[in-house]
Amino acid sequence: MKDMMSPESLMMTHGYHPEWSEGAVKTPLFLTSTFAFKTAEEGKSFFELAYGLRQKNQEEQLGLIYSRINNPNLEILENRLCLWDKADDCAVFESGMSAISTTLLEFLKPGDLLLFSSPTYGGTDHFINHFLKKIGVDAIGFYPDQTKEEIMQMIEATGKAQQLTHIYLETPANPTNDLVDIAMCKEIANHYRTPEKEVIISVDNTYMGPIWSNPLQHGADLVIYSATKYIGGHSDVIAGAVLGYADHIKRVKTLRTFLGNMASPHTCWLLLRSLETLKIRMEQQARNATDIARFLDDHPLVEQVSFLGHLDEDSRSYRIFKEQYTSSGAMISFYVKGGEKEAFQFLNQLQLIKLAVSLGSTESLVQHPASMTHAGVCPELKERIGIRDNLIRLSVGVENSRDLIWDMGQALQVLQEKQVAVPQLV
Repeated sequence: MKDMMSPESLMMTHGYHPEWSEGAVKTPLFLTSTFAFKTAEEGKSFFELAYGLRQKNQEEQLGLIYSRINNPNLEILENRLCLWDKADDCAVFESGMSAISTTLLEFLKPGDLLLFSSPTYGGTDHFINHFLKKIGVDAIGFYPDQTKEEIMQMIEATGKAQQLTHIYLETPANPTNDLVDIAMCKEIANHYRTPEKEVIISVDNTYMGPIWSNPLQHGADLVIYSATKYIGGHSDVIAGAVLGYADHIKRVKTLRTFLGNMASPHTCWLLLRSLETLKIRMEQQARNATDIARFLDDHPLVEQVSFLGHLDEDSRSYRIFKEQYTSSGAMISFYVKGGEKEAFQFLNQLQLIKLAVSLGSTESLVQHPASMTHAGVCPELKERIGIRDNLIRLSVGVENSRDLIWDMGQALQVLQEKQVAVPQLV
């Protein structure tokens, strides 16, 4: 019967038994750096598995050695996260960027070609276009509105099509909510894959996840999260996660061991707490976002709203949405009439919604991408991908949607009054 239960039910118990810890209903916090072996033979066996010196026997598990390698809080968290994405294994990190950078470093080497979607998170964009470039990895970006044929022409034009080894996607894109077709990218990966070389697809699913989309079911090999966001959900922890097939995650975990960027026991303990309410939090956030998007769509001072629930039904994005997503999510980007000055006036007037970066937490957060999270993106690229000075990104929380709408309404009203007060030149 337990095998048939939903993930939200198993978040309370999966991977932990109270009898292991004096009957404690909740997983205790294991603040220890090292673990004692029962015998020298057991210690030898654990290290053989940890260093890949032999394959695990049937039903054999990697024993506890040292918290840089494994820890009860880390293991229980990774086991529970696998349930949402139906993944073989999971690796949890101390930040989302450490999850992204470790994954790319493991599967890319000097001379390789990386294909990535744009826009992407500012930190990811910098790592790809600056750090990877310094170590000899070439990268080309494509846009969500490009076709499969156009993307393949770009790959061929590099002269390095045979060196394509990794496709990195962020969908929905931060901060514009643009969608990338994962299944289409799988077709591209299959075209360039050879018996000697695989082309791995990694998908940053932070905006959706992991409740509203499961990229592994649509062709991705790895799914990445800033677990700081919805998974953590309380703005009190920094973490990241990578999930996927066992062989791939084994490689990621091995590099994690030597880089030393695994999540701490306390981080994992906080995330285990958060997983218990993940689904109900995200469902409330999605309901609120639908109400707010409708309000913004009808407001005369809002030029355009980017929200997955308002896609044109005849568009390519709508088809992708219906095939690969189960909710409109809780992220809204919108353009106010005017420029940076008007955007800042609106932001400075908000009373309930917090002016801060990050997303996915219980409180609603709003920020200005062009000058904040994507400040390091070159001006030409900002213009191409729609990160203009009047763009505002809203992460919708669990507050009462009427109160959130009131707050945005009064801020827009003040903006309207300021615009009316400006004398018009004849």
